[in-house]
Amino acid sequence: MSRIRGKVRKDPVEGGVYVIDADDGQTYQLAGGDAKLRKEGQRVELDGDVDEGAMGFGMVGPTFQVKTWKPG
Repeated sequence: MSRIRGKVRKDPVEGGVYVIDADDGQTYQLAGGDAKLRKEGQRVELDGDVDEGAMGFGMVGPTFQVKTWKPG
């Protein structure tokens, strides 16, 4: 399990996918979580798993499978 902090943003690729621009400089495509997570500009702390091999249709970085999250 990994913990990531950063800012949520909507990437306009393929109609829009939500990503997190992590404080460590990496961008992850978000998978899981709920609708409240997907709020442009929101700072969050996520717990979950990085799937380096997965690529969603947005083709944006590795996928982060969100298990839990909170504003932060």
